[in-house]
Amino acid sequence: MDFGIAAMLFGAGVVGGIVNAIAGGATLLTFPVMLAAGLPPVVANASNAVAVLPGHLVAGLADRSQLPAFDGRLVAVVAVAITGGALGAVLLLVTPERFFTMLVPALIGLATLIFATGRSVHAEFSHRVSAQGQWIRTALLLPTSVYGGYFGAGLGVVLLAVLTMTGGEGARAINALKNLLASAASLATAAIFAVQGVIHWPETLTMLAGAVCGGVLGGRLATLLSPPIVRSVVVMIGISMTVIYAWRYWF
Repeated sequence: MDFGIAAMLFGAGVVGGIVNAIAGGATLLTFPVMLAAGLPPVVANASNAVAVLPGHLVAGLADRSQLPAFDGRLVAVVAVAITGGALGAVLLLVTPERFFTMLVPALIGLATLIFATGRSVHAEFSHRVSAQGQWIRTALLLPTSVYGGYFGAGLGVVLLAVLTMTGGEGARAINALKNLLASAASLATAAIFAVQGVIHWPETLTMLAGAVCGGVLGGRLATLLSPPIVRSVVVMIGISMTVIYAWRYWF
């Protein structure tokens, strides 16, 4: 890995960390950079999953006081998140490289759509609290976590929608639970990728270092940068990446 690629990866990590701290959606920026660094799509996806992992963990630890009581219901949803993340990782590993390559534009496009519409979906679901929310929540969390383990972009947005639709907690408590479940799914995913040896560590650690710096910097910039503007920029980048990779892999 030469200096130029290292600088690109570190810079992408910094920008991704800032974006996650303010608006979310860093994977839409960091995954294409892993591809640009020359990693095969499956390896780039696995490496990116580890590189952006600290964002979920730091956010979860920062607001852990808002987590629900440690009881059977919490254990159940965490177990489902871990199981789903692991299943998604295994599914990625058994997906032929060529097939996943063809999926890349569609996955980036889907993640962009999720990120772009996530706030309106979240607002809609906030008025629909189910009386049988716990078992519905558990059922919906499994495919959500599988998606997180397989690709991951937009996972936080989907988790927020699922948790809001199926529970009566306040917004801050739901956000804290979202971070816990995203961390659980991501840790399971990262562990499987690491054991299977599909993570390219030099690129991963370089981007991870940038993401940590960006997360710290983003906390300080949160009052200066407008979240709607940041979200709009991320969506535009996501659309651009969808078009670029569709042209590259489909035509």
